[in-house]
Amino acid sequence: MAPGRYIIVGENIHCTRIRMTAGKFVGLAEDGRSSLVFKEGAATRYLPIPDAFLDSEEWKSGRIKHVQVAIRQGMGGVRADAEAGVAYLRAMALEQEANGAWFLDVNVDEFSMDIDEKIEAMKWIAATLQKCSRLPLSIDSSDPRLLEAGLASCDPSRGKPLVNSVSLERAAMIPVAARANARVIAGASGEQRMPEGVSERVANIRRLMALLDGAGIPHGDVFLDPLVMPVSVNTANPGFMIDAVRELRAEYGSEVHFAPGLSNVSFGLPKRNVINQVFAWLCLQEGCDGGIVDPAQINDRTLAAIDFGVPAYALARDLLRGEDEYGMNWITACRDGQA
Repeated sequence: MAPGRYIIVGENIHCTRIRMTAGKFVGLAEDGRSSLVFKEGAATRYLPIPDAFLDSEEWKSGRIKHVQVAIRQGMGGVRADAEAGVAYLRAMALEQEANGAWFLDVNVDEFSMDIDEKIEAMKWIAATLQKCSRLPLSIDSSDPRLLEAGLASCDPSRGKPLVNSVSLERAAMIPVAARANARVIAGASGEQRMPEGVSERVANIRRLMALLDGAGIPHGDVFLDPLVMPVSVNTANPGFMIDAVRELRAEYGSEVHFAPGLSNVSFGLPKRNVINQVFAWLCLQEGCDGGIVDPAQINDRTLAAIDFGVPAYALARDLLRGEDEYGMNWITACRDGQA
């Protein structure tokens, strides 16, 4: 399937990602082992969870980092478990591809405390994903060594890879991206702190764009990220993001793209998927042509289906426009089954 019009950087293949042990994605395999439950085609499959995870405090608290499990088993499990680890990641990649993703975002920063292990994990998962999916990779890391390892493992025949991300704070990533002929997500964070309001976001992006110009990275390879902050922290946060998109689109024209982490807006609130979809729709109206999202939740199809005659969508829009003080209308509607 070719990517849709909305630029999707699929956010799911991260070592930070969590499943709840009491949920439908964790169960017992036929041999009685605790496993991750997943679909491969029409078949239900099981990925056994190694003892080290089952003995962890995280497991005892009801959570499991499922992508870490898949990489651990894929790289070092016995034959059947290793194959299941690869199959698990393959299923994740193909689901995102089927829902219109343009890139598969990969992050192994939390895979291990050892940098050599993380580098091997980055190389392994890059090779594994490119065997099963046609999509280019987005390499996400705060460590230039991991970034370089990931980029070096990317197959250029799939198109340019994407660096997630560069910023004034992470300017050292710019030459790494330029040497790899990669595209970049350009974030609005400053050297010392996160921006406040609209003007600081735009000013930081302007300075960053000058650095990208100096490195020879063309505007068409830049995906701007004006930074999404939770509406639960400040009801003005969505408006800051939307207004920054409007200003940056007017300044840089149609050549640049956008890829903010849109799901950050709903942090701490119920029914996050509805909030995320409406926020993506609102941003799209001002020229934000993409985002780092879960492709199963946000894609061309789901955005086209948004109907503000539906109470849940209308309430989410009010929340994101700053018209629902403290989000109480939204929270009440979710509690009462009205959203």
